[in-house]
Amino acid sequence: MWTPDPILLEVIKKLTSLVIDTVWKQSGEKITEQLQKQVGNAIEKYVRTYEERHCTLKYACLRMDDSLRLEEIYTDVQVLEPRELRYFQSNENLEDLFRELGRGFQFEKTTRQAGIAVANQFPRLVVLGSPGIGKSTFLKKVGLEALKWETSGYRHEVIPVLLELKRFDASQTDIEKFIAAEFEECGFPEAATFTQRMLAAGKLLVLLDGLDEVTSHHVDRAIVQIGNLVDRYDENRFITSCRIAAYKGGFPRFKDVTMANFDDRQIKTFIDRWFHREPKLADQCWETLKSPEYAAAKELGQTPLLLTLLCAVYSESLTFPKRRATLYGEALEVWLKNWATERRVHRDPIYRDLCLEDEQILLSEIAYKSLSEQQLFFSKKELTKQIKAFLTSTLNAPKHLDAEAVLKAIQIQQGILVERARNQYSFSHLTFQEYLTAQYIVEEGLLEELVKQHLTSRSWREVFLLVSGSLRSADQLLVLMARETRKLVGSENLYGLVLGSSLIAADSEDNYNSASNRAVAIFIALSHDKTYHQNLALKLVSALDSSRKLGRLFKFVDELAGHFIIYRSVVPTSTSETSFQALLETVYMLAEEIEKAKVFRKSDSSILFEQLRILKDIIPDDRFTKQKSIEEYSEITEIILQSWCNYLCLAPEWVDLPQREVFSLRDYLYANELIVQCRDAGRVSPQVWNAIESRMLTMRDD
Repeated sequence: MWTPDPILLEVIKKLTSLVIDTVWKQSGEKITEQLQKQVGNAIEKYVRTYEERHCTLKYACLRMDDSLRLEEIYTDVQVLEPRELRYFQSNENLEDLFRELGRGFQFEKTTRQAGIAVANQFPRLVVLGSPGIGKSTFLKKVGLEALKWETSGYRHEVIPVLLELKRFDASQTDIEKFIAAEFEECGFPEAATFTQRMLAAGKLLVLLDGLDEVTSHHVDRAIVQIGNLVDRYDENRFITSCRIAAYKGGFPRFKDVTMANFDDRQIKTFIDRWFHREPKLADQCWETLKSPEYAAAKELGQTPLLLTLLCAVYSESLTFPKRRATLYGEALEVWLKNWATERRVHRDPIYRDLCLEDEQILLSEIAYKSLSEQQLFFSKKELTKQIKAFLTSTLNAPKHLDAEAVLKAIQIQQGILVERARNQYSFSHLTFQEYLTAQYIVEEGLLEELVKQHLTSRSWREVFLLVSGSLRSADQLLVLMARETRKLVGSENLYGLVLGSSLIAADSEDNYNSASNRAVAIFIALSHDKTYHQNLALKLVSALDSSRKLGRLFKFVDELAGHFIIYRSVVPTSTSETSFQALLETVYMLAEEIEKAKVFRKSDSSILFEQLRILKDIIPDDRFTKQKSIEEYSEITEIILQSWCNYLCLAPEWVDLPQREVFSLRDYLYANELIVQCRDAGRVSPQVWNAIESRMLTMRDD
């Protein structure tokens, strides 16, 4: 049974007073006790009906087994000026900005504004946005706030009426009658007269949801009806919503705003609200989602619809799946079909001829071709040409369909292809483009081409992981990757580093696997240089064995690299408090830690310790403030580096690589780490993995 709280009872009382004053008192009609009771009951039922119909959320396609109240989950939205979203006029501009901003298509050049504040400011709004961005939810929330009256963020004394425009058909498009039907259902006396008087007094907030969901045959008539209603009753407040791609204007008296994707703050707020009964779980979900490993999933979370799915998935298993292909496939299915189906949205007639399976094949071809050509953005001309070629070359695809009409239907109905600037398109989410690319590679058997052309390309990382997760067996993929990775060792120095590191790590006394020890050996070998490739070596260590407790060893490696950077710089920093004595002490402590960790075969630090003792006696404990020539700094540092390399049984030229070979080393370490991640993302047989791991970071060809 619905029981309003004391605050809501007071609101109902005030709404009843507003209605009686507006409809009956101002017209001079007698206010009887029976009328007051009837209106009071109608208002109470209206508020209850609004909450039950519009403020309870449950969608099976989003794995929502239980209903959620809008108030529990709602996260404040932000809106933008649409005209400033068209700032970019070329693919090059869009590409440059995307690379600058990182993952996610957020190209706003305007200040975000709180949605409810804009709704307060403008009496007539068109709220535009992509599918799943939360347009309908925003309208429902504004209506709910209006019902709260003085206790709400909406500062206008009006009664909200929310109408779903998909109900429009050829026989009835009279909006005023739709409004009257809402009031009649709740028992308002003389509903038609009541509606007319409330409109005449400017006391309604008319919420018209889903202009894009009106069938194409009736949309023009709907726009005319809305315009006529506004002209006739312009003292009321109006908000309508529409997908960006479907909006053609027609509302000169309305202010157009576009809903912005969720930013990190909004994503976190949504997660906190979803798990409001379990704050620790909310924190864990957010920490997982913002980790680099789940950057692609987090990009999906910029859209509230898909963030809901992510939260539901995390709620079920308390993590996100390592094999993310299944998750992204489910998200894509929601995006392309299930969301519209569950909301009973009319589909374009084109989809009677173009089945979903054919459409996904088409989209995967577009995704693969564009990503292979390093294009995240593509012109309308390119797209229509590719769609036409698909329709012509595919036996079962309908030949009579027009390529531009197909593009428009995909853009409007599903929004997976988005017009970012005039005639410039991209996928709605880079994650979808990567997923569809992976599906194309699997279906077409392009594993060898993938590995040969893109193994070291960082922008293809997610594709590799998705391909691995999509294959019945990822054995062949990993074998190809391992074979191509060994080819990256193309110089004598790099060969020496890999070979030397593998030899000193062989048969160590610890209980860790040998590949992990070889990765640790390379990491330590690079301790003279605190650069990107050292971090790659550390990532590889963690990927191979995340259970290793080598915190102190890593700390000393980091400190040693810092010392070497200072002393080997062209002009040593004169303000540094680092001394050569501190450098020697760090080398000593690191060698001790290596002995404790037992990661090297028969490591003997006694010779190193003796050399360090001698150096400590002959090198004065001075600071940079005491003048030394660059040559002196270099000479002393090289002596220390030589002693360190002798201890590691590595030639100095193997670890002190020229720039060209540094890039090769980075690619080599990256590729090995990617192999491990692909193992975790897919299904790999133990025999194949054991063979790959036994040769990883070695120069063995067997």
